[in-house]
Amino acid sequence: MAQVLEFKLPDLGEGLTEAEIVRWLVQVGDVVAVDQPVVEVETAKAMVEVPCPYGGVVTARFGEEGTELPVGAPLITVAVGAPASGADTTAPAGSRTPARPAGNAAEEPEASEGSGNVLVGYGTGAPPARRPRVRPQPPGTTTPPPASGSAPAAPAQDTHLAAPAGGTRVGGDAPVNGDGPVNGDGPVNGDGPVNGDGPVPVISPLVRRLARENGLDLRELTGSGPDGLILRADVEYALRAAAAQGGRTTAPQPEPQARVAAQPADPAKAPASTALGGGTRVPLKGVRGAVADKLSRSRREIPDATCWVDADATELMRARAAMNAAGGPKISLLALLARICTAALARYPELNSTVDLAAREVVRLDHVHLGFAAQTERGLVVPVVRDAHARDAEGLTAEFARLTEAARAGTLTPGELTGGTFTLNNYGVFGVDGSTPIINHPEAAMLGVGRIVPKPWVHEGELAVRQVVQLSLTFDHRVCDGGTAGGFLRYVADCVEQPAVLLRTL
Repeated sequence: MAQVLEFKLPDLGEGLTEAEIVRWLVQVGDVVAVDQPVVEVETAKAMVEVPCPYGGVVTARFGEEGTELPVGAPLITVAVGAPASGADTTAPAGSRTPARPAGNAAEEPEASEGSGNVLVGYGTGAPPARRPRVRPQPPGTTTPPPASGSAPAAPAQDTHLAAPAGGTRVGGDAPVNGDGPVNGDGPVNGDGPVNGDGPVPVISPLVRRLARENGLDLRELTGSGPDGLILRADVEYALRAAAAQGGRTTAPQPEPQARVAAQPADPAKAPASTALGGGTRVPLKGVRGAVADKLSRSRREIPDATCWVDADATELMRARAAMNAAGGPKISLLALLARICTAALARYPELNSTVDLAAREVVRLDHVHLGFAAQTERGLVVPVVRDAHARDAEGLTAEFARLTEAARAGTLTPGELTGGTFTLNNYGVFGVDGSTPIINHPEAAMLGVGRIVPKPWVHEGELAVRQVVQLSLTFDHRVCDGGTAGGFLRYVADCVEQPAVLLRTL
């Protein structure tokens, strides 16, 4: 008898809480192998192919392409193990893995077969070997028939059997976002039965927390989302209605769905988004949402200040041309600027630090992990060059090229996008002279570099046309004062104007 296991969206690391389904790699009825990628998702960090830790027949998928799912929400269910007697094991046309002959049970993946490909949140361990118990379905719910030619789906089971070890739980009562499938591809919820008849249709952990913190019983709500899914708007409406009735925590029945489109009687009291009329709404999600969150946090927490200086970069450009004319791999301008940054941080280590608010301490870091801003089709990302202080100009050039290509292809890993200690932002590539960068939280500083253009400049007492660049430093005023920041920026400018200054640190 095949066992249906549920595979949930794993924790993809680095504090990520959700991911958007970009492309399904399998269909219902496909036969999948252990560790076979089944879906491509986009997180706030990168595009990731998620491998399934189970081998068997896909019996259900959860979420359409473009849907955002929180960590812990179900992705697919897989029928694992020997099929029931007389079942057809032939996979439908288009399956990615050939079906095994009927009766060859020895070659079928066992229910205890684990994955060798580990992501945070699931691993190589076997699922708990507990006796399955059938979960009651809500009235009127029917299990969808399997796809033609596919292995029949087993009855709905207790997903505590299917959930990999380490799943996130809220309050210890039920797993977050997932106690069993509802109507095939519909939402999977985990608040227990409604009056003993089925699960509460809630998929968002934020909705659960909002209801729990306000003492609201979700079992008494009627959701306005697809298939009766309870949305945040439903909870907020119920709380407002309860407050109007004297703080009663048991929720009244919500208004009909028509209330969603209803306009306020007084236009002056309408929300700004409604009063302004038309317009195009762009969701703050994925990379754009992550950037918005990080920049907002930086502005809230960091008392930043900016100083800037113009520098004559003529000698730096000549030095680079001489290096490249000598043969060997070409040296990029960004690599030379990075080398200058690491030398400056060695002199002013206060700017290679972070602030521990809980301990009220400034933590000075031993290694320079240099982030650099890269604009891609998916938005602004900041790849990180590990141990930049230990690399020469040639090594920095190669690493910048590798990370830039990965950023454009959308294949950067979360580890390559986090852990920076200082950021270099070359916004001169956009044809602008200056900027006041926002610090990449939780770092303490960012150096901005404008375009290098011919300008009139006093050189050796005479007016001349020189290659001039504007440098700006935004720094966390908690880690140092203006004297330190000014000293750092002046040293960078001196190295730009006279690259031979760097010879002291080589």
